Amino acid sequence: MSRTPPARRLRLALPRRMFAQVLLMQVAIAAGVAVLATGLFLAPLSDQLDDQAMRRALSIAQTTAAQPRIAEDLASTPATTGGPVQREAERIREATKAEYVVVMDRRGVRWSHPTPGEVGRIVSTDPGQALAGHEVMQIDDGTLGRTARGKVPLRDDEGRIIGAVSVGIAYDSVRARLLHAIPGLLAYAGGALAVGALAAWLISRRVQRQTRDLAFSDISALLAEREAMLHGIREGVVALDRTGRIRLLNDEARRLLGIGDEAVGRSLDEALGEGRTTDVLAGRVTGTDLLTVRGQRVLVANRMPTDDGGAVATLRDRTELEQLGRELDSTRGLIDALRAQDHEHANRMHTLLGLLELEMYDDAVEFVGEVVGDHRDTAEQVAEKIQDPLLAALLVGKATVAAERGVALSLSDRTGLPDRLIDPRGLVTIVGNLVDNALDAAAGTAHARVEVELRAEGRSATLRVRDTGPGIPEEHRELIFTEGWSTKKPPAHRERGIGLSLVRRFAERQGGSATVGEAAGGGAEFTVVLPEALAEPALEPALAVPSDAQTVAEEESR
Repeated sequence: MSRTPPARRLRLALPRRMFAQVLLMQVAIAAGVAVLATGLFLAPLSDQLDDQAMRRALSIAQTTAAQPRIAEDLASTPATTGGPVQREAERIREATKAEYVVVMDRRGVRWSHPTPGEVGRIVSTDPGQALAGHEVMQIDDGTLGRTARGKVPLRDDEGRIIGAVSVGIAYDSVRARLLHAIPGLLAYAGGALAVGALAAWLISRRVQRQTRDLAFSDISALLAEREAMLHGIREGVVALDRTGRIRLLNDEARRLLGIGDEAVGRSLDEALGEGRTTDVLAGRVTGTDLLTVRGQRVLVANRMPTDDGGAVATLRDRTELEQLGRELDSTRGLIDALRAQDHEHANRMHTLLGLLELEMYDDAVEFVGEVVGDHRDTAEQVAEKIQDPLLAALLVGKATVAAERGVALSLSDRTGLPDRLIDPRGLVTIVGNLVDNALDAAAGTAHARVEVELRAEGRSATLRVRDTGPGIPEEHRELIFTEGWSTKKPPAHRERGIGLSLVRRFAERQGGSATVGEAAGGGAEFTVVLPEALAEPALEPALAVPSDAQTVAEEESR
């Protein structure tokens, strides 16, 4: 048996494209508004037409009752089809196009009626209110059908009520006026709907261009993908509007810039404060892969304008890379120094071997003592004046590197620093950067020399590094502390223009300063002041870090 395929069910579904959906919804809204407006207009229009008809009937009744002749004829003639009351009432009815004009006495007997046979009979509706002296407006059913009625009392010359006048307007005429108004109203509604549909089409076309004819599902998927991408990548992303206000920050940007969600909606100057980072993100500094420092982080920023007048900036953290680069530079310097020392050591060994072969033993002993004494004197001099082991070790190593580069590195006579540093690693960074720059500047000059002065005054530490290099022009003495500014050719593994910026930021973060001037004998003199670099003497830790000499002594005592 062949199976009959099931009948397909007709499904009404919205179109997929956002443009079509917006157009359909706007046309539906416009049509709904047009229908609602038409209904709201027609509802009171019917009541207004009814009220107008009743007032017109009441006005005709009042005009009729105001004629003295009708009251006189009602009192002096019988209720007949050819009587004067009937003739006058019919004349008024024909003149006003009313449905009827009925004059009655106090008993409710008609003295006039459009149908002559009704003259002399009792009226079909209660005339009590009109006979009681009240004017009445109503819509009611009578012998002539449904009418809009007006009833007024009929008075004689002395003001006594002798009857009443009732005038009716055919309700069919009221309905006809209402029906006559509907086509024009519908025409206006149709015109408004057409204008609304045209406006909806134009708006939808604009939406189509701006959304690139995407479907709602596509937009939803793009938003989900964007959120996953922004919060998943390891680069900071900052989106700005056309006024320069932050409108989006991903998690990495918050971490790198040290700001939170409260920065969204604020300008860069308000959220980040003044500085190179703000200038780079705002586009006041142009270029690609621009270096900037935010706190202790070295960042690489790129800025791309968007079509709406805003911009998107990306940030990469190069702090660890810069640290690795500096460590690589230090390692290369040490390797070069070790290579030179190895060469010098070989020469010294050859000299010592020659002295021994010549049996000049006293000279050999003196030669060995001089060689060992030079290195020992340098280390002892540094350890005596610099009691912090990290700084002392750094300066001993830098002295060795300086000697191999032909630069004399010495400590000033005023140098004296106790072992009470709060952040020795930070000061090591400052001293290392300044000494490296001084060695680069002094190397290759006549009588090359670098002098380091480190002294403490209470809790304040002052560092001065002097060199015999070419010095720094006065117009460049502030620029050298700017991120990314350098006169040196950058190496392959890292960028230049970061060290001095870190030095100043570290000093300013502790409430200090970093400046540069001219040394007494020529060259440059860098001065760093750290107001709270040392701990109070009473707050020194009970267990101090033992020096190498103390460690050796303890081992020997054991």
